[in-house]
Amino acid sequence: MAAVQTGTCLCGDCSFTARPKADAGVCHCAMCRKWSGGIYISVESETPLEFAAGAPIRIYPSSEWGERLFCGHCGSSLAWRTRDGAATHVSIQCFADPAQFNLTQQIYIDCKPGNYALANTTQTMTEAEVLAMVMPTEGNA
Repeated sequence: MAAVQTGTCLCGDCSFTARPKADAGVCHCAMCRKWSGGIYISVESETPLEFAAGAPIRIYPSSEWGERLFCGHCGSSLAWRTRDGAATHVSIQCFADPAQFNLTQQIYIDCKPGNYALANTTQTMTEAEVLAMVMPTEGNA
């Protein structure tokens, strides 16, 4: 299991612990770009986030299956998670050393604006590929 690390928002009021995996990914969907002010670079936590008592966490239900956690004081984007809590992806910028994570994947690659590109080679998935992976198909619902 990954080591426990502490993360914080910009103002420090939302302090939390997580067990981030080593590999990070980028989401280029329109919601993540608007929410993060750029590309959303995140790392999956092996366990749910544990926030300090009294942390002013706010949750925005952004889709039928996902929600976004942010600080109610400074507005920092903290994490995206499935509504059932099965998966949590934390912004690598919340950790003291975001460079510790290997950037290995880009999702919603077909939604990426043409004015930037990442220098390293990664696995990529289109919007349709991501949705096929997370949305139930007819007969499976």
